[in-house]
Amino acid sequence: MDNEIRRFESVNDYNVFNNNPTLHPLVSVVDVSKATPRQGSRMYFGFYTILLKDVKCGDLMYGRETYDYQEGTLVFLAPGQVAGMNSNGETYQPKGYALIFHPDLIHGSSLGKHIQDYNFFGYQSSEALHVSEQERHIVLECFAKIKYELEHAIDKHSKRLIVSNIELFLDYCVRFYDRQFITRDKAHEGILQKFEAILNGYYHSDQPQHIGLPSVGYCAGELHLSSGYFGDLIKKETGKTAQEYIQSKIIDIAKEKIFDTGKSVNQIAYELGFKYPQHFTRLFKQRVGQTPNEYRSSLS
Repeated sequence: MDNEIRRFESVNDYNVFNNNPTLHPLVSVVDVSKATPRQGSRMYFGFYTILLKDVKCGDLMYGRETYDYQEGTLVFLAPGQVAGMNSNGETYQPKGYALIFHPDLIHGSSLGKHIQDYNFFGYQSSEALHVSEQERHIVLECFAKIKYELEHAIDKHSKRLIVSNIELFLDYCVRFYDRQFITRDKAHEGILQKFEAILNGYYHSDQPQHIGLPSVGYCAGELHLSSGYFGDLIKKETGKTAQEYIQSKIIDIAKEKIFDTGKSVNQIAYELGFKYPQHFTRLFKQRVGQTPNEYRSSLS
């Protein structure tokens, strides 16, 4: 695959590359099967991009990672991300669809206010959404409604309807991901136990003194997952955020340490990885309803 990055700054750039007309400067539903056969290349996207691949046509490159994906897969890219296809030097005919929209399209809208809530724009390609035939049908239906609005004469309703349909599509994707978290048990088997083991290992080492408190990013990295995907998976499994889960673990360990009256609360705070003891006291009071010293007194 060519190492040079092909840049798509505007919606029109991507439409031209795929031989599709530009019906709106900020949004397009692209039929990539109209594109001229090509070899794989790395691509920079200056807008939100959702790719629905119909058939296998090479390995998806996301950053520097490769993900071998089959038909019926949705990949989400936020503006500024780099992805592409590795066709191993062979020419291929791309197939499938892409929904692309520029951030300017959604400024001031309900979607613009909470686009960051769709964590899957930050997932790794290996955490792509695998859709069933029925789900794929819904995806294509959403794309068709957006395309209808783009082909319809622009009126005062156009932008609102286009943005509303993008939002509806993304909300369906949240539901599909929830289903994937449940149905892909094999892939996620034991993730909680592994998370627990990482935290236990962390606190059986000198890492808290050198690195500080364990972060969500650190734990996700140990499990080879993106922070967003890991956080969503833990929330689905436990009802708690990954950060809340880590804090609960820290409080459990803190309670054990408070039994040892030979150690001051400040010492315990440093052993747990807190930079400032008052932060430990604040978290403990928040979670337990008593300060560490009050808790210690209640044990005697």
